Amino acid sequence: MSRRPSSALGAFLVILMLAMICVPAGLSLHTVKKAIPLSHDFSNNPTPYGYTVSLLLFIIPILVIGYWLLPSEHLSIPRHAFWMTIPILFVFGCGLDFFCANRFFLFENSLATLRIPAPAIGGSVPIEEYLFYFTGFVAVLLIYLWLDEYWLAAYNVPDYRSEAKKIPQLLAFHPWSLGIAIVLLAAAIIYKKYISTSPEGFPEYFSVLVLVGIIPALALYPNAKTFINWRAFSLTLFMILLISMFWEATLAIPYGRWGYQPKAMMGLSIGAWAGLPIEAVFVWVAVSYATVIVFEVFKVWKASGKPAREAFVGPRTPAGTHTKEHAVGR
Repeated sequence: MSRRPSSALGAFLVILMLAMICVPAGLSLHTVKKAIPLSHDFSNNPTPYGYTVSLLLFIIPILVIGYWLLPSEHLSIPRHAFWMTIPILFVFGCGLDFFCANRFFLFENSLATLRIPAPAIGGSVPIEEYLFYFTGFVAVLLIYLWLDEYWLAAYNVPDYRSEAKKIPQLLAFHPWSLGIAIVLLAAAIIYKKYISTSPEGFPEYFSVLVLVGIIPALALYPNAKTFINWRAFSLTLFMILLISMFWEATLAIPYGRWGYQPKAMMGLSIGAWAGLPIEAVFVWVAVSYATVIVFEVFKVWKASGKPAREAFVGPRTPAGTHTKEHAVGR
């Protein structure tokens, strides 16, 4: 009979599964030493409304899971946790676009969009950018929910409510996350400045993505890890990566729906995929990881039945308690 792995083993197996696919794929893609040059002339409109229509890659899974698969199985999803997670992540996505889109990205083919400008520092961006982040976060969370509650329900926490009540406080420092973040940022800077062929600038986009994945883990991972359905998370991650790589490598970059500014990238790119920066692969790893951690923490909070302050930082210590204990100790 299958058993639920420990949280540490579950996290390790997700990393191992990624490595099993990414290492041979990376070596195979690395055999392409010279990328085929792309045309930057989109005046003949090679993909009319292509960016707009391609949002269906997220929208259709949302509709199928949200309005068919979950209701058909009469699954009771944690709505409060869901609708607290999505706004937080969407605000981040909007912030990334508003403050950084014109520093990180290029939008050369306006004919692939509705040509409705959305506000951003340094110039407008296509409205599709904001829809991209909203539908992306919703798709990630709904896929994870469906897998966790139905397809791979045998591997979630059996008695979620009683386990949630055992958590003294949700906020807990995770030093490993800080160490991993420092190593990743240092590696990106070293690669950019001393190995890549474009040392100008700073790996800003990669730095932001590291922070996206690490900040929730830095304060929430120690207690969230027990409740994450690692099998559901691994399959969610692979599905999202499959969608995003198809989107980026075959549609976005070759047809100018969006591109990347070299100065803000690490400089590590995939030649076989039209010079796609490694950040384009890493973004959905970071997003999926952060989404699941934030969602599970909100879910634990609601399941515990505790007020927010008590759930996140522990019960308030009555005035004078420390003084009395100190007196008894003496």
